[in-house]
Amino acid sequence: MASGGQFLLKLGAGKLGKVSANNFVSHILNIALTPELVAGLALYAFSSIFFILVLTRVKLSVAGPAISISYIFSVLLGYFFFQESISRHHLIGLGLIVAGVVLVVKR
Repeated sequence: MASGGQFLLKLGAGKLGKVSANNFVSHILNIALTPELVAGLALYAFSSIFFILVLTRVKLSVAGPAISISYIFSVLLGYFFFQESISRHHLIGLGLIVAGVVLVVKR
C-alpha cells in the first residue's frame, strides 16, 4: 500500500509542477485539490493502520525492517511507469535490502 501511495503521490506531484519559493503556498493548497495526491495520502493512511494491526502480532524489530521491501516496489514502479533508470548500484542496494530483510525476518 505504501508503494502504491508513493506512486500516486509521484503522479500528483507531476501535475503540480516544480515547487519554488514563489509558488510554495499555492502548491500546498493544490495538494488537497489533486485527486492523485489525495488518493496517495489515503493509501499511506491505510498502510499505517494496517501496520498498527501487524504490530499487535509481530515484533517491531521484525515488522519495521520488513517494510523496507516496499523500496523494491518503488524502484520497479519508477522504472516501469516513469522510465526511471535502475543502475548497477541500485540493484546492489536492492539486493542488500532483500538480504537484510531475510536475515532479520528469519527465525
